[in-house]
Amino acid sequence: MKKLFDVQLPFFVPLWRRIALVVACLVWAGLEYAWGNPGWALLFLGIGTWCAHQFFIAFDPPDPGEGT
Repeated sequence: MKKLFDVQLPFFVPLWRRIALVVACLVWAGLEYAWGNPGWALLFLGIGTWCAHQFFIAFDPPDPGEGT
């Protein structure tokens, strides 16, 4: 089933890529907050939290032989 924001892709199977994306979103949220932009900070905090959930709780990597 295709979703609008499908992060269950073979690209994200390596753990370092999932960690890097979550850390980048959360660091960017912190920077936006420090720069006085709470709206953008909240947006990136939400994106980082959602990605953390998708990558570390709900992640179900596709089988290597499964086509797209």
